[in-house]
Amino acid sequence: MTVGEHDSVRVSVFVRVAPADAFAVFTEEIDRWWRRGPAYRIAGRSPGAMHLETRLGGRIFEAYDEGRLHEVGSVVAWQPPEHFAFTWRSITFTRGETTRVDVRFAPRNGGTEVTLEHSGWSAIPDDHPVRHGRTGSAFLGNIGQWWAGLLTSFRELAADAGGPGAG
Repeated sequence: MTVGEHDSVRVSVFVRVAPADAFAVFTEEIDRWWRRGPAYRIAGRSPGAMHLETRLGGRIFEAYDEGRLHEVGSVVAWQPPEHFAFTWRSITFTRGETTRVDVRFAPRNGGTEVTLEHSGWSAIPDDHPVRHGRTGSAFLGNIGQWWAGLLTSFRELAADAGGPGAG
């Protein structure tokens, strides 16, 4: 995990599948690897579902409670199987507050290195509720740990998708 100067965090994971397979698992099976529980989903432990519309301009959202949804963001870059990016909004963000998540898939040693960078935090005030009282590198460290947990779940699902010897 790398923490930027109060603006971004970068987390990487290696999976033993081809970039196209890693990209497909990440984007098409997001509900299977995105962790459940109140730290990761608006619906908490309820049976909400994460969705990513796999196209430029597509939405990423969580549907829960009989038709309610929280739109996390929208896809702003779409270059399968190498890269995609989306805007990201916490449920506590107000209109106009947004950050950006870039995800890259690079072939490495017979598998894929997936690198996720979440940036734009310098535009979010230090006293914002999303920060839970933390600023600077302490806050970004927490965001990095949050994404690291999600990428661990992604890696486990990608390993299962890769067949025998994957992971």
